[in-house]
Amino acid sequence: MEGVVAAEPGNGFAERSRPAEGVRAYGLIVAMWLRSTMAYRASFVMTAVGNFVATGFDFVAIMLMFTHVDVLGGYTLPEVALLYGTSATAFGLADLVLGSMDRLGRRVRDGTLDTLLVRPVPVLAQVAADRFALRRLGRITQGLLVLGYALLVLDVQWTPLKVAMLPMTVLSGAAVFGAVFVVGAAFQFYAQDASEVQNAFTYGGTTLLQYPPSVFAKDLVRGVTFVVPLAFVSWLPALYVLGRDYPLDLPRWVAFLPPLVAVGCWVIAGLAWRVGLRAYRSTGS
Repeated sequence: MEGVVAAEPGNGFAERSRPAEGVRAYGLIVAMWLRSTMAYRASFVMTAVGNFVATGFDFVAIMLMFTHVDVLGGYTLPEVALLYGTSATAFGLADLVLGSMDRLGRRVRDGTLDTLLVRPVPVLAQVAADRFALRRLGRITQGLLVLGYALLVLDVQWTPLKVAMLPMTVLSGAAVFGAVFVVGAAFQFYAQDASEVQNAFTYGGTTLLQYPPSVFAKDLVRGVTFVVPLAFVSWLPALYVLGRDYPLDLPRWVAFLPPLVAVGCWVIAGLAWRVGLRAYRSTGS
């Protein structure tokens, strides 16, 4: 195995390829998995519905809370639904595109990552597209339904700027979550099987954002604002739409930073991925 590692084709040619080549390779691999999925359409429908129902229980739990209280942390049900819908949809998009990254630790542990390194295709594209699961559309659909409910019942003075904030929030949030997926995968080059650590920031992060920031301790809010910037996924732009005060007495203009935060997160994710991939030394077997 040392010969494979010494050549490091994945660390060299493939990772230096143009981004367009990686996107093309990702699309081809995804298309292959889509054809495989559509060969068993009944199975796909059942798993997609199951994914929709399973993720829907999260909002059902929130609705049950509101049968006993009128507000949660000072927020009404429609306001919480806006937080839930934006974060769930953003995470669903990232999970659909990059959710397979959490399998990297398994590949590092059993040495099957070596087969990806010898292909003239960016390793990141191969790992991200591996076993592309179209059933994850169920999560996105559920998030969009909750978001639609929130928009229908919220009493908000809508302006063109607030309307534009919604797609910006979802797309920027998806990009931030995607960067977290990549950083978590890069960490697995060292930890080898740390998918649960990664899930704490991805699946755990979206669960955190589904609730108002006022119900959490200030130290936790600081952590998801200044360390792992998940607050920019939904809290800050959604609070601008709702006309609510920001946590930590932040200025109002931070609501417009999610695109810049997403770019910064991807710069860090790219660097982390390169460092992790170059540190890979196979299983030695």
